[in-house]
Amino acid sequence: MKAKTLENTRAKLLPLEPFHYRDLLPLSKEVDLYQFGSSDISTPKKLKKYMKEAFDKKEQGLALPFIIYDKKLERFAGSTRFGNVDKKNKVLHIGWTWLGDDFRGSGLNHHIKYLMLHYAFEKLYYEKVEFRIDERNTRSRRAVEKIGGVLEGILRKNIITKEDFRRSSACYGILREEWPTIKDTIFKDIKKK
Repeated sequence: MKAKTLENTRAKLLPLEPFHYRDLLPLSKEVDLYQFGSSDISTPKKLKKYMKEAFDKKEQGLALPFIIYDKKLERFAGSTRFGNVDKKNKVLHIGWTWLGDDFRGSGLNHHIKYLMLHYAFEKLYYEKVEFRIDERNTRSRRAVEKIGGVLEGILRKNIITKEDFRRSSACYGILREEWPTIKDTIFKDIKKK
């Protein structure tokens, strides 16, 4: 999977580079990824480790990480990535998405997901996009349901999070054949821009 900038009128997703550390560091202090996931970016050292893991997965062809730029506020907003890339079966995950305080609930994430889904289905020609979310994270689950994600099941106690809590992951998916309808309904205001 080749690194490429994805962009519309509101969001720009640039391939994540090591020098973006300085842009993400102030935002990482506002986010507790470890509350619901296995990633921890709560200190400068942990953010560097998080980024190194993303670059390692990219090198292996298993991920494509991005830094998010909010064109409306003209600031970097957070990070996201394609991950668990399965080239043979044409399936990948969208996840590892986090935004600073000023960007949550602003509509930016809707634009990000459109860009990523459009790229996955219409440029990479993948057959399925998956999302795995902590079963307790109702906000993120609602957000994925709003963009057409279908709950496919719960993986029980499959990830260790904060304080050694074993979370269960809600697994959502969008199929390639579902994308045209989702694009023309849920994202109809974005695709025309």
